[in-house]
Amino acid sequence: MAQIASIASLALAGAAMQSQVKNRKLEARAREAQQQYLASQQAAQQRARQDILARSIAATRARFAAGGVSPDEGSAAALVSGMRADAAQTDSESADLLRLRLAAGRPSLLNANGEFQGFVRATQSFGAIARNLLD
Repeated sequence: MAQIASIASLALAGAAMQSQVKNRKLEARAREAQQQYLASQQAAQQRARQDILARSIAATRARFAAGGVSPDEGSAAALVSGMRADAAQTDSESADLLRLRLAAGRPSLLNANGEFQGFVRATQSFGAIARNLLD
């Protein structure tokens, strides 16, 4: 009778492992889709920032030109250069944040990552199976 119980527990363990593998594959596909969405969202935000920058620079240059100041020299050129530098820094910070989010495998760095909990649960279930086999 004990042998049947150990065989049954092995069969259940195999079924549980197969289910876990299938769930991991589904989670990997979902994570990949989410990462693609985040990357496309990042690209759209960057395009929007570049459009805003281009309009701001054009408006600034037009104001300087209307005031009789050459938009390509002096303080006008320094202002435009500063606007471009600020935009480049913002783009760089945004790209760094996206890389961190993708590396962590989660959409927001503020959300806890549940991977460790899954490991603990799996370890506990394997421990329970081993105890059943030893009984």
